[in-house]
Amino acid sequence: MSLDAVLADIAACRACAGELPHEPRPVTRVSGRTRLLICGQAPGRRVHESGLPFDDPSGERLRSWMGIDRATFYGRPEIGVAAMAFCFPGTNPKGGDFPPPPRCAQLWRPRLMAALPKMELTLLVGGYAQVWALGDRAKRNMTETVAAWTEYLPHYLPMPHPSWRNTAWLKRNPWFEDEVTPYLRHRVADILAE
Repeated sequence: MSLDAVLADIAACRACAGELPHEPRPVTRVSGRTRLLICGQAPGRRVHESGLPFDDPSGERLRSWMGIDRATFYGRPEIGVAAMAFCFPGTNPKGGDFPPPPRCAQLWRPRLMAALPKMELTLLVGGYAQVWALGDRAKRNMTETVAAWTEYLPHYLPMPHPSWRNTAWLKRNPWFEDEVTPYLRHRVADILAE
């Protein structure tokens, strides 16, 4: 199936309509030229409202890690975004957003990935994406998986979510910005230069 057909089906998806606290609004941003895919958990409230992935402070931190600006992030077709769930799952009263409904990845991820033939690197942002993509190769938790990042190269790069909620994690794990971020910037530069 063509990428255009898959994206049209995703845009029309209402599989979780009765379970979400709002009307579904699937958010993806990929093209046939996508070579670097950012796979996070699910869109947040601001992304749900704007329809633009990583259109929030998390996106600013992610772009900093990648070594690119906003215009490059949204303007280059080599960079794509497709989270584990395409719709905002709602806010948990205890804090943060609800986890991505597994149904979304089961319905769409295999078809979408098959329609992206030029993929070279997938950024696995957070534990849900890491477990889905890596399966038994994922470690006991997100920190251990990210610490073992070289095991998953060249196709996958596990990362923490760039949310402000992970600021304390980044302070406890300075090796991420010292070791992983330079590698990521190099790969992004290579992908965009070709």
